Amino acid sequence: MNSAYKEVLKAMDRCMEACNVCYHACLKEEQQMMRCIELDRDCAEICAYSINAIQRSSKFVDRILRLCAEICEACGTECKSHDHRHCQDCAKACFHCAEECRKLIK
Repeated sequence: MNSAYKEVLKAMDRCMEACNVCYHACLKEEQQMMRCIELDRDCAEICAYSINAIQRSSKFVDRILRLCAEICEACGTECKSHDHRHCQDCAKACFHCAEECRKLIK
């Protein structure tokens, strides 16, 4: 595996963890958190898939990174709109992950 992926893998792992924490916390909140919950799941899942694709040197890594960045950006934007600490932490991790993904897209 190419060492250039080291930072993006760490960012994806942190993002996936933050999305899972936010997802579980939002389940306990009001109905207005439904969009946040949906995006948390999508983001955590694409991060997990992206990590796997990088580790097995998939020929689709660039496309997967592009999609990961797009979903992370959407999740970060949604989470940033909520005042909960877990949402703010999630937004930060999502934006960082999107940035790391974009650095590697050719």
